Amino acid sequence: MISKETSDGSSEEEYDRRRRAQWLAGEARADGVARRDMLRLLAAAGVAAGAATALPMTLAAPRAQAAAAGTGTATPGIVKPLPEDRFTIRGTNAETKFDALAQTGHLTPASHFFVRNHTATPRIDAKTWTLRIWGDGLRGGEREFTLADLKRLPATSRTAFVECAGNGRSFFTTQQGQPASGTAWTLGAIGNARWRGVRLSEVLRRAGVSRHAVDVMPSGLDADYVTDDGTNLGRVRRPLPLSKALDDVILAYEMNGAPLPADHGYPVRVLVPAWVGIASIKWVGDIEVSSKPLFSPWNTQFYRLFGETYPPEGSAPLTRQTLKSAFELPWNASVDAATTHHLTGRSWSATGAITRVDISTDEGATWHRARLKDTPHRATWTRWTTPWHPRTPGPTTLLARATDTTGRTQPETTVHNTQGYLFDAVVRHAVTVV
Repeated sequence: MISKETSDGSSEEEYDRRRRAQWLAGEARADGVARRDMLRLLAAAGVAAGAATALPMTLAAPRAQAAAAGTGTATPGIVKPLPEDRFTIRGTNAETKFDALAQTGHLTPASHFFVRNHTATPRIDAKTWTLRIWGDGLRGGEREFTLADLKRLPATSRTAFVECAGNGRSFFTTQQGQPASGTAWTLGAIGNARWRGVRLSEVLRRAGVSRHAVDVMPSGLDADYVTDDGTNLGRVRRPLPLSKALDDVILAYEMNGAPLPADHGYPVRVLVPAWVGIASIKWVGDIEVSSKPLFSPWNTQFYRLFGETYPPEGSAPLTRQTLKSAFELPWNASVDAATTHHLTGRSWSATGAITRVDISTDEGATWHRARLKDTPHRATWTRWTTPWHPRTPGPTTLLARATDTTGRTQPETTVHNTQGYLFDAVVRHAVTVV
């Protein structure tokens, strides 16, 4: 796994080591995190190593609380319709079928946008909603903002994808023969939208962020998250370094020119461009600003890389997403021989703009470059197309391989991790020529 940089210029690994050392010195808080898990995380620094390495790794699968909303849909807890030609239901979640995006343009309509719910979509009255900003990292005490307050502040817009960290997880098993726990996404746990709202930095400035603040932690207003073993982890929340919060994070209240739909964070959500989806907290109602480093289950027990190639305490917490490509074609599609087909798809990267996409229609024996249909930008996807005139009937495999402006190209395989995060290998898309 490549080393990444935080917005303050230091590597994520260095940042994480500092945070763990601060926790040991009593200068950090680990809200909702068991001490055994923090000890395991401290092992990398060589602290309490004996106690940490002796502890088993137990990451229980999530389960949803009773649905707080959603009637007349295919999945309890999701409000919007989920027609079979657009979505695959996966527990409390709905994955977009990539072929359903073929006619949608560059932006993903809310009607096609995937849903990742830890519990259930809450129904929130925007007229009574408030955002509470609090913590010892503020100069003048707690502040509250209504939606009207936010809309009076300078607005900003950004086109960016939101993508679950586990997007592509199923391919660890189906392509690489390696098990991975969690929702068995293919490639449809992503959506690209035009978001409008106010910069988090503007809100924090008006709330009176102090020079002693180091972390901020947004929390959602959905129900508490309970694991299969009955452990209540509380509401979904995940800390951000102050440097990132003051950089490009948005408190979004519009999606594609309309108010946020209920399933996508109404009335306000956090948008952290290019980072794993868990950072973009939906239905935000609370942001703690802390002078001490913060931990939650969502950057300790979850959203790290664990496995044989990683240290016992796992990788640093996941931040940026990775590089992927997908065909806008049904899985195991049948295509006519002796006919010219125009294959279409999308590629995206969190670290750079897409510079080229290479396509193979003969299981990787030969490659040719696809035509890009969009001006590439980081943190949003680029559509592409290529003609294909298959002549011989029978099964074959289509491959799409993207390269971005950092010089990174999708690999043949992804280093395995037990929770199946950040799959970036070239996906083998099976079709049959008839």
